[in-house]
Amino acid sequence: MNDKQAVALEAASYVKNDMIVGLGTGSTANYFIDALAERQRTEKLRITTVASSNISMIKAQSAGLTVLSLSQLSQIDLYVDGADEITPDNALLKGRGYDLVMEKLLAKAAKQFIVVADKSKLVSRIGENFAIPIEVMPFAWQAAKRSLEAIGGVGELRQNVAKDGLSITSYGSLVLDMRFDASLDADRLNALINNIPGVVEHGIFAKLASTILIADQGQIETRV
Repeated sequence: MNDKQAVALEAASYVKNDMIVGLGTGSTANYFIDALAERQRTEKLRITTVASSNISMIKAQSAGLTVLSLSQLSQIDLYVDGADEITPDNALLKGRGYDLVMEKLLAKAAKQFIVVADKSKLVSRIGENFAIPIEVMPFAWQAAKRSLEAIGGVGELRQNVAKDGLSITSYGSLVLDMRFDASLDADRLNALINNIPGVVEHGIFAKLASTILIADQGQIETRV
């Protein structure tokens, strides 16, 4: 069993009967979906789920899990997802994929947000390893980029995988991948980016994680 599987199994142990569970997206989240489906089969666990992406929804349904739409819910019990970076004060960087808006909605709607990761995701500050993804309205990207540059941001629109066009998120937004000065911490950046017109959402998840499970060679550290 690898670290991603181990931490996903640990997260699945937090799920109880009659919970509404938010499903993340990515390799570790996939292991969590598998573990949840196994618990439903073997323990007759009664759960419903809501997915952060079409990919996770399809995987959950094929595994036999019941998937609801977030439009049917105002709150969920638990959300489990990975992160691209985790700082010492538990700020997260997410959104290198295309489902940033849904991921933050689920994180905010959850009574408990459990982050699953291996130790490679630990950093000293937000933006240490990756640019900060910022979803912007397509017609406003130039104005938003100028405003981001005014607070020290440097970056460009994200290209698609084939490098022959631009990346489009699940909700039709463009993505600016921006780097900022190391002196700006997650809380300050979060506030500054939130105030920029044309920004739909961004990848800094400050003060949202309830519990962080970090796997390292089979050992799991729990941060709260």
